[in-house]
Amino acid sequence: MKDQQGSNRISSGVIAAVSAAVVTVGGGVAWFTSQSGNTPAPPNTSQTITQPEKPTTTTTNPNNEQTANIYWLKPTDKGTDLVPQPVKVAAAQPNQALEAAFQSLLAGPTEGTNSTTIPKGTKLLGLKADKDEIRVNLSEDFTSGGGSTSMMGRLGQVVYTATTLNPQAKVYIEVNGKQLDVLGGEGVEIEQPLTRKRFKEEYSL
Repeated sequence: MKDQQGSNRISSGVIAAVSAAVVTVGGGVAWFTSQSGNTPAPPNTSQTITQPEKPTTTTTNPNNEQTANIYWLKPTDKGTDLVPQPVKVAAAQPNQALEAAFQSLLAGPTEGTNSTTIPKGTKLLGLKADKDEIRVNLSEDFTSGGGSTSMMGRLGQVVYTATTLNPQAKVYIEVNGKQLDVLGGEGVEIEQPLTRKRFKEEYSL
């Protein structure tokens, strides 16, 4: 009976110890599991980088070069001819090109064989090219000095130079802002508008 009771005690003690170990292990597992669940996820270090848009650039040519003709007078066996001299001007608009051409014309010829009957001191007061019409406003010096031949020559120089970019254009000549109807002391009548064709038919050099 005593041996049997001792065996029972041993068995009961072993069982108790085993139970305690199981409880301890189970508690540790539960604590570890709870701690693992509370561990924050590592930060997401990946980033989306947006490349800035490249600015749009427009290439322009500020010096749009054009070729215009200015007209001089050249004596011939039969009279006088209007001869062109090409000049290159940096201009983007027809008005600018014609203004530059007239400035060269009023400055006088640079070649010895050519001449002009436009009086020195004549100034360009304004110029406007609109479609097929060109208006040239000159200073009063334009009407001074010379006979009818001189008047015809300077008139042709203005008409042909004004129509260098558009030979079919109509030209209106003004002096001090007023339309020119009579040119010079001899009273050369001018019916405007003038064209190259009309000048050839009605005015002889």
